[in-house]
Amino acid sequence: MGSPTEIDAIEDVESFRSRARTWIVANLPLAKPVTGDEPESEDYDEAAWERARELQKLLYSGGFAGLCYPKEYGGQGLTPEHQNAFNEEVAGYEMPRLLNSPTLSICGPTILDMGTEEQKKKHLPAMIRGEVALVQFLSEPSCGSDLAGVATRATRDGDVFILNGSKIWSSWAYAADYALCLTRTDWDAPKHRGLTMFLVKVHQPGIEIRRIRQVNGNEEFCQEFFENVEIPVENVVGEINGGWAVASRQMFHERNSVGGGSQYVSGEQVGPKRRPPTEGMIDIARRTGRAEDRRVRELIAEAHVMGKVQQHLVERVVAGMRTENLPAASASIIRLFHGMGHLRETEIAFEIGGSHGIVSPSGTIGDRAIGETFITRQAACMGGGTTEIARNIIAERVLGMPREYSADRDLPYKDVRRGR
Repeated sequence: MGSPTEIDAIEDVESFRSRARTWIVANLPLAKPVTGDEPESEDYDEAAWERARELQKLLYSGGFAGLCYPKEYGGQGLTPEHQNAFNEEVAGYEMPRLLNSPTLSICGPTILDMGTEEQKKKHLPAMIRGEVALVQFLSEPSCGSDLAGVATRATRDGDVFILNGSKIWSSWAYAADYALCLTRTDWDAPKHRGLTMFLVKVHQPGIEIRRIRQVNGNEEFCQEFFENVEIPVENVVGEINGGWAVASRQMFHERNSVGGGSQYVSGEQVGPKRRPPTEGMIDIARRTGRAEDRRVRELIAEAHVMGKVQQHLVERVVAGMRTENLPAASASIIRLFHGMGHLRETEIAFEIGGSHGIVSPSGTIGDRAIGETFITRQAACMGGGTTEIARNIIAERVLGMPREYSADRDLPYKDVRRGR
């Protein structure tokens, strides 16, 4: 938290809020209203990313970028309360939402916590200035939810490691500059003890990126193929063969971000654009002529209550983790509630909308705000680890229940049966 002198020198929240409000009105354009008719894939094209970088640079020039990052790494050294105040004031204005996750709220904090001084000085200021975007290379085609079971191989050759293998479900990889990449560096060690995390330059010889088209037309996810990619030894994050500690911290930041508890998110968190808030559901009910239907009103009330519960749950869990009254694993609580709450909210919106949730390929019938969110609703139960993994973490690391049996825990990874 810093010394008393440093804390006293921090601008009080209300003064900061007033200053931020004045700057926002003078410098930021209003966000375009979302009608629900636009293809979601348009959110993620090159123009959208270029615009996000421009807006981040604008925030930086005004002194409102990286509010909770330390000053020595390009941030403002402020508190989560300052970030919350800024987020409230910037509602309705155009913001670089695409940079929130994973760049600012997951990768950046992981480097801050686990990186070397040189890595922090190189990557964090560039990230906060909007010059660099970062992504995660974690999941693999053959691993499922077992993050420690990665088989992408990094073999040391003098001052470099040679990377071979594949990663998948990497959000925004096509638009990123660097990635945090978890690899297998020791096949003789048990799976958790033979991993190393690297900072990998995304666009370089030996890396092929293929975008994955989803059922709603979105191409956010990518698969990467590595063939003899050279990574300098100085790009190791944490310790060689100590990558599980880095990955664990990284997953903490991801669960905190997905659950709504990250202090590094500026403005709205990017996510399913068409997740219908209570106001959106009321609008759906009115457009479909069901606003006076008793059952519809009960469903809207249920969604409203869930939103309020989530808000207070996030506040309580985040406060508990900051004061160390709750373990860091408690981030899985808000992560789990976010996923299950999103699932229920999209079901409610679809039940209210009925046939209006049917979306044609041409977009001439139906309501994209209902239909597209419904068919992709389960994604919220997978990002940041599946809901099943979240329940295991809560049971074992928060409630102290017995750990689930694992037959391969102490086996050298080369002896673990994989695939068939």
